[in-house]
Amino acid sequence: MNLSVVLPCYNEEEVLEETASRLLRLFADLEEKGKISAASKIYFVDDGSRDRTWEIIETLADTHEPIHGIKLSRNRGHQNALLAGLYTAEGDALVSIDADLQDDIDVIEEMVDRYAEGFEIVYGVRKERKTDTAFKRATAEGFYRIMHLMGVDIVFNHADYRLMSRRAVEELKNYREVNLFLRAMVPMIGFRSTRVYYDRAERFAGESKYPLRKMLSFAWDGITSFSVVPLRLITATGLIIFVISIFISAWAVWIKLFTDDAVPGWASTVLPIYFIGGIQVFSIGIVGEYIGKMYMETKQRPRFIIETVI
Repeated sequence: MNLSVVLPCYNEEEVLEETASRLLRLFADLEEKGKISAASKIYFVDDGSRDRTWEIIETLADTHEPIHGIKLSRNRGHQNALLAGLYTAEGDALVSIDADLQDDIDVIEEMVDRYAEGFEIVYGVRKERKTDTAFKRATAEGFYRIMHLMGVDIVFNHADYRLMSRRAVEELKNYREVNLFLRAMVPMIGFRSTRVYYDRAERFAGESKYPLRKMLSFAWDGITSFSVVPLRLITATGLIIFVISIFISAWAVWIKLFTDDAVPGWASTVLPIYFIGGIQVFSIGIVGEYIGKMYMETKQRPRFIIETVI
């Protein structure tokens, strides 16, 4: 089989040479075992880096025949860069993995074995999150659970480390949305799939390109791109508030007509106004998120533009 490995890169100059070295050793080992062909390739996708990332990719491509580079015209984000690599790369099966060496590249051999057994999608899943801080572990696992509660088909503790057959990648091309969340898109393809498990290592060098702000934005995009539950929660909240208001109104009338306990005051007037106003603004904001995504989809802009392929 011809295997291709796709690695999105954004300002990864400190780790690229080590990543390439480890992948080349893995390819040599798999070729010696007869599991992949000599025509297998490694694709580094430069997502508009501002450092020497592309320069290093060019050098690696000139030095090592299996290595190729794809340069986007500007930074388009991890998901778009990954998609650009998958759509450009050749091969019977394609593995996507980050370039920072946190994901265990040796698991690729197990993915290849599962592919040989007939599985068209093989998900790389973390065994545990020992390398994460307590906060990141809690928020990440909470995100997966929330996605499940909202009816999204997503593999727990799986990011974007996976093997896909050529047929699966071709079917992925039929999903044309601009708001990408591949962790939920790939399971929708529905071909025979399985999982392999690995321990995630510390970052080899450089800094994480996913600070808390980006992680929260990515999670919100995933929720609003694949679930209408937030809209239904608005409806449910409005109904609950309406029912409570009816009971409170009835209670207020009873107090006024049948007791002498009614005390005029601003709280009974002002607080409900603020409460209902806050609910309305919050609800309008969520509806606006969905309208904004519809707006982006209707413009049909390209998700990425490839400047150079080597």
